[in-house]
Amino acid sequence: MTEKSAKPVRMRPFPTAILASVLGLAALLPAAAPWQRWSLPAEPPLKPLMVEGQQPNPADFSPEELKELQRRFGVHGPQPALAQLLTAGLDQWQPLRRSTLEKIEGLAPTIRREAKARFLNPMLLGAILYDEIQHAKPGENSPWLVHSGLLQTHGPAQLGVEELVHQGLLPPEHTREQRQMAREQLLDPQRNVALLAGKMARLSSALRIPSGHLLQASRGYRDAHWIATLAYLHNGKLDYPTRILRYMQDPALHALIYGRQVRPINPMI
Repeated sequence: MTEKSAKPVRMRPFPTAILASVLGLAALLPAAAPWQRWSLPAEPPLKPLMVEGQQPNPADFSPEELKELQRRFGVHGPQPALAQLLTAGLDQWQPLRRSTLEKIEGLAPTIRREAKARFLNPMLLGAILYDEIQHAKPGENSPWLVHSGLLQTHGPAQLGVEELVHQGLLPPEHTREQRQMAREQLLDPQRNVALLAGKMARLSSALRIPSGHLLQASRGYRDAHWIATLAYLHNGKLDYPTRILRYMQDPALHALIYGRQVRPINPMI
């Protein structure tokens, strides 16, 4: 008994007009950036930098260290619990994360250039910028609000006019016009990144970090703690160093800062 042949099923042709419309819409969609192809958590977990129990957390400071940093630099201490809660909530909001990464992408060439010029880890600059942009208040960089004097810090890195004084770019006793010009510099994103790099170089020198030593948290506790100290001195809040160390290991941030479309094999952090 012979087996019957299956009757071929005829597929209805897809209407040409509909196919053309779908292809046309696809062509109008922007190509995804490399970091948008990855599914990432809002807060990548901090990889252990040392064996637990053998070394302290690099983001922790002894009472003596805190007292000395307060005496020399005037840092502030812990962030209020409510502010920490709000910060954690913002970090979980993916649309805000995408917007922040897009802004970092535009600043990446400047970050690389300034880090190279001052022998800094570009991921440190990128992590600070990521945090400050991610948690910026709406409208805080509006020129009228900046020049009103109501805000003390400005631009992507949230720097104050006093930073230009520290870097010798503005006299301590300056005129109102000079202060306005300094604020204009801080509002310029590229100039703001350059001033952030200058601040990190200035603080590195003040902490007696060896000149020409490129800080990498993966080298061990000493480098990681120096990075945490620089982060603390920038922001002045004790929860800030932990966030910066975590952001420095963000694969999406690595892709933007180093201009790579694939995950680095041995990323420098």
